Amino acid sequence: MTSRIEDRSTVHKVAIIGSGPAGHTAAIYTSRANLEPIMFEGLMAAGVSAGGQLTTTTDVENFPGFPGGIMGPVLMDRLREQSASFGTEIITDTVSKVDLSARPFKIWPEYDENQEPILAETVIIATGATAKRLNIPGEDTLWMNGISACAVCDGALPLFRNQPLAVVGGGDSAVEEALFLTKYASKVYVLVRRDALRASKIMADRLAAHPKVEIMWNSAAESAHGEGTLKSITVVSTINPEEKSTLEVAGLFYAIGHIPNTAFLEGQLPVDSDGYLLVTPGSTTTSIPGVFACGDVADKKYRQAITAAGTGCMAALEAERFLEANTSH
Repeated sequence: MTSRIEDRSTVHKVAIIGSGPAGHTAAIYTSRANLEPIMFEGLMAAGVSAGGQLTTTTDVENFPGFPGGIMGPVLMDRLREQSASFGTEIITDTVSKVDLSARPFKIWPEYDENQEPILAETVIIATGATAKRLNIPGEDTLWMNGISACAVCDGALPLFRNQPLAVVGGGDSAVEEALFLTKYASKVYVLVRRDALRASKIMADRLAAHPKVEIMWNSAAESAHGEGTLKSITVVSTINPEEKSTLEVAGLFYAIGHIPNTAFLEGQLPVDSDGYLLVTPGSTTTSIPGVFACGDVADKKYRQAITAAGTGCMAALEAERFLEANTSH
């Protein structure tokens, strides 16, 4: 069901902010527990459709239960349908602000942020993280048709097998993604803006020693080209902008970081040095009792759909236990 809540006097047991695999898994578990959750699925939040990053992907081959793979948007449609089938009330809007200073917590959707807030005894934050992009010419049309921000998610696709690929970035994540791609690619180019990697020495040495890897120092991707799928990129020197070359690659992978979608919290919850929400290790509990964080908004290590779904399950179970312990019967 999709709605806008008119009765602001009701205190909901569970409010879920976000609608990726983490949010919908939390919704499925809490709705089956008769907690009658409401979900704010987001309306182009962080520039992405409701359903999160998977709505921008094509084939998903690593989500269990789909031996032939499944399209990202189709997977998210099925998760949404399952959430709604158990009674989750889905609000197609983005949350603009929250007040987590006291229970019940207060939530304002964008469409009526000047109205009375929506109230909830617990809040599950599952707003994800948005991959940083280069925004180079050709990126929009070739996104997920050769250009990706997740080598682990997409690198094994037939499109990239036995083909030359390129990775942009110089940190540990870029090195990990490049080494992962060597399992499938004929060659992996790593474009580094400087003359050295930011990655740890052990990772840098491993990359430099790999026979399939070529590191292109002082280099940046300037534009992407291809009809239907990526065929080549233009590489420009970061020292001499007049110095350019064409690199024929079937894949271009960004490993330049992610931005956790936490701006609406306005600093009410602690974050780490990269902006990810801090949770108690081994759980989804935050520093505020009754507020839980799951999925990529709190996970900068794995960032996979299945791990997000797992933490969504954790958040739901923890919210249920919190309510049992903190609600008078």
